[in-house]
Amino acid sequence: MNIKELNTQEKPVSATSLFKSELGNATAIKIQPREKLKEHVTKIPALLICIDGHAIFENEKGIKEILMQGDYVNIEPMVLHWVEAISESHLILIK
Repeated sequence: MNIKELNTQEKPVSATSLFKSELGNATAIKIQPREKLKEHVTKIPALLICIDGHAIFENEKGIKEILMQGDYVNIEPMVLHWVEAISESHLILIK
């Protein structure tokens, strides 16, 4: 199996559950070029890992991280954040 094969729909942003347990979960996210995962907050800490592509993570505190293959960012709880894809981007969100 390959992460890129999980989100086959050509929607601007798509997400598929990759793993779930009582302790946490992982979600595969695909963002099309020049599309945006809209502003939102998480109630618990999260980790966003870029598997492939080029995206920009930003939050309301002014943090801006360029994400390319292998890069990751820790996401603080209760802080508004969003992700914009420069090129088609495949990401894993772990909570």
